[in-house]
Amino acid sequence: MKIVIPGGTGQVGTVLNRALSAAGHEVTVLSRQPARPGEVPWDGRTVGPWAEVIDGSDVVINLAGRSVSCRYTAPHLQAMMDSRVRSTRAVGEAIAAAAHPPRVWLQMSTATIYAHRFDAPNDERTGVIGGAEPGVPGYWAYSVDIAKAWEREQANADTPHTRKVALRSAMVMSPDRGGVFDVLLRLARLGLGGPVAGGAQYVSWIHDHDFARAVQFLTARDDIAGPVNLAAPGPLPQRMFMHALRTASGVPVGLPATKGMAELGAFALRSDTELLLKSRRVIPGRLLDAGFDFRYPQWPAAAGDLVGRVRGRRRRHWTGPTTPSGADRTPATP
Repeated sequence: MKIVIPGGTGQVGTVLNRALSAAGHEVTVLSRQPARPGEVPWDGRTVGPWAEVIDGSDVVINLAGRSVSCRYTAPHLQAMMDSRVRSTRAVGEAIAAAAHPPRVWLQMSTATIYAHRFDAPNDERTGVIGGAEPGVPGYWAYSVDIAKAWEREQANADTPHTRKVALRSAMVMSPDRGGVFDVLLRLARLGLGGPVAGGAQYVSWIHDHDFARAVQFLTARDDIAGPVNLAAPGPLPQRMFMHALRTASGVPVGLPATKGMAELGAFALRSDTELLLKSRRVIPGRLLDAGFDFRYPQWPAAAGDLVGRVRGRRRRHWTGPTTPSGADRTPATP
């Protein structure tokens, strides 16, 4: 199949490009700064020559949007909103104008659309949309507004010949450098992987292999449209999440952090505490109902696989000193 991935140069795009290319598909990435074969320039706002790759494609997977790993200042929040809405609108216009439109448009969304809650999980049918929860910072509602506007832009696009799916994705865990797992593993190895503000808030996640498999599953299932949660069936409290990660990485202790300490850490990392403190308890109701089989439904096994892949990558790339005879020394296991 011919697959186009707008905004596909980030962590999630790398995961998908790798999996889809390995499966034999022809993948084209739309990028603001194309640098590799298979990348086509676009501005993420307006229809241009890049629309030619949409016409005649089989699948479009739009991942475009400003990173959420930043301080949630008013300008940054507005940039998040604009980058998502405008890129989605441009993709919709390109599909609408295509002589041979793709049969399916998978549009990235986010599990953050659901309410901060502890009492019950959110699935697509009974889940509570956030934005009006008591006792949380007011600006958290803007993240929900972004998600709703993102999905609304796709839903309103005039693409009658193209099935539309909104991917309400949890955090995608992959061993790639710079991703969320890389950050969490580094914190754990520094002894900082303890509970944050008590650690009762739920963490929803999905293993990178399952994410790529779910995208391919949804591409093939012509009977599924609308919002779909891309999250493992086993969300768990943050304290248990980090304990499992520490166990997988062989770190016995993780120092706890108060809410104030989390604020300082987020400031130092130029991030925001919403990413740490919001309870995202999301389950993949529609995927499970459709018969999707998760290879990594629970976090301990997923964490073990990811840590093992990180260690394997480090061993492959290790270029340490040599013995006097010139033979390579065997590197110690990290």
